[in-house]
Amino acid sequence: MASEKVLAAKKEKVAALTELLKGSCSGALVDYKGITVEEDTKLRREMRENNVRYFVEKNSMLRLAFKEAGIDGFDEILNGTTAIALSVSDETAPARILGKYSDEMGDGKFELKAGFIGTTVYDKAGVIALSKIPSKEVLLAQLVGSLQGPLTKLAATLKAVADKKSEEGAA
Repeated sequence: MASEKVLAAKKEKVAALTELLKGSCSGALVDYKGITVEEDTKLRREMRENNVRYFVEKNSMLRLAFKEAGIDGFDEILNGTTAIALSVSDETAPARILGKYSDEMGDGKFELKAGFIGTTVYDKAGVIALSKIPSKEVLLAQLVGSLQGPLTKLAATLKAVADKKSEEGAA
């Protein structure tokens, strides 16, 4: 009887994880071995500030949830200590934040394992590349800045042409 209750609880847990994965636009997995409480607290605070859900889960539960969510490719890396970061709105936030902490801590203490965007799975190298991409807001600001320069020059040129025409018409 107890095993039926345990099995039912595990099925509920996998179902909840599956829904979390399906509702997320991206995620990243990390081996958090050797992280201190202070470092973990700082990391979790930054995750919350960026609307990223970060938690530790059993590899077996994650393996089943990924399979149920239709995201394949994590069987090989789901071993050892695993934490997962999920975002519902920013595709690069989990990789970007975990990548930053991985770089800061060094010494193989906090290593990226893999990640996903939608149903596309990225290996460690792919997640490291994703971690270098700025946030959506920064990219939009860069785009606006790059568009603003030429538009300002065009406006100045048009104004100069209009002023020249008005001078010629007045003379």
